[in-house]
Amino acid sequence: MMGIGTTESSARRFAGGLSLRQFLGIACLFWAYVALSNILYAYSMSIGTAGLTTAPIFAHWSQRLLQHLLLLPVLLVSFWASLRIQWRPLLIALPLQLILGTVFAAVAYPAMLIAGMTLGGEDWHKEVMAHGTAAPWTDAKFLSLWLASFVNFLPTYGFGLGLVTGLALYTRFRNSELKLAALEREWSTARLAALRMQLSPHTLFNLLHTIRGHIEWDPKGAQSMVVQLADLLRRLLNAGEHDFSKLNDELQFVRLYLELQQRRFADRLTVVLPSSQDLPAVWVPSLILQPLVENAVAHGLAGHQGPVTVRITAQMTHDVLTLSVINTIAPDKLAGEEGIGLSNVRERLAVQFEGRAGLAAGGADGEWRSEITIPAIHQSPAREKRRAPALIDA
Repeated sequence: MMGIGTTESSARRFAGGLSLRQFLGIACLFWAYVALSNILYAYSMSIGTAGLTTAPIFAHWSQRLLQHLLLLPVLLVSFWASLRIQWRPLLIALPLQLILGTVFAAVAYPAMLIAGMTLGGEDWHKEVMAHGTAAPWTDAKFLSLWLASFVNFLPTYGFGLGLVTGLALYTRFRNSELKLAALEREWSTARLAALRMQLSPHTLFNLLHTIRGHIEWDPKGAQSMVVQLADLLRRLLNAGEHDFSKLNDELQFVRLYLELQQRRFADRLTVVLPSSQDLPAVWVPSLILQPLVENAVAHGLAGHQGPVTVRITAQMTHDVLTLSVINTIAPDKLAGEEGIGLSNVRERLAVQFEGRAGLAAGGADGEWRSEITIPAIHQSPAREKRRAPALIDA
């Protein structure tokens, strides 16, 4: 059976949420099974009664096949109408559904008579003509055979309708799931974009404040810092357009930011960064380190006049990447509530990794450590997304 759902999700649906190909496929497969089972049953019964009588009790297989071929258009129209009517409101839909099933079952025996006239021998022609000598409703034999056919084909129609309706319901359910998943992805993307927009102004304002402090007493230094700021903003905008970036690029951005801060606090701020050659070739969420580094600088320098060291490490263990931002703090400084930076990092990790990543932060022995643990991503998530096959096809 063909796949349910949609590479062509926007394509026109034929009935009940099914495409024309899905509808014809399931209905024709069902009817082929019914035709084959009826032909085999009639053939086996004719073999069993061949020694008892020569009367044409059971039609030849070719007549049975023609009967089912004649009934196929009626079946398709009935199924199509049923899917269009559906089942609500029940008081109106149920009588209409019963009428469709009754009409289909009622024409089954006349279809057999037409098949007998078309493909049957002389005996079948006599049998059919015998029904025409009187009104059918006064012919006991015709009524009994018609009733037997009606009773046989009515539940058959019901089983087929249940199969088609079930497929239509599953298709609608599956399409709803896909639409919900797409909406969740769009919501997550918008949410991440909003989080990045919260980071960018915060970073910009801190750096502008740093440059402002240099304008009066070190104009050349301020000009140099403006050039560095332009480079930082260019990288910031570029990183803000992507969910992930290379770890090396992320560290380059952090290095540029810390260089600007060192220009302001040259006598107090010491920075220790890992060598580019020692960094694993992995991808990390864009700008994920920036709020942690800002916190390290701001809270490390606050509350005392001593030197501050900001150290960043990156370690890979069993395909898990651990990024640590460590800064010295005043010996008597107490841990306070987490600010917007740490909250944003936690929220981004929750959205992008769905519980497979985390952030731990805390102070001890005169240091504050913020540690991110994420699964190692060795290939660009954007490339993996482009290569991903369609979930289903119509």
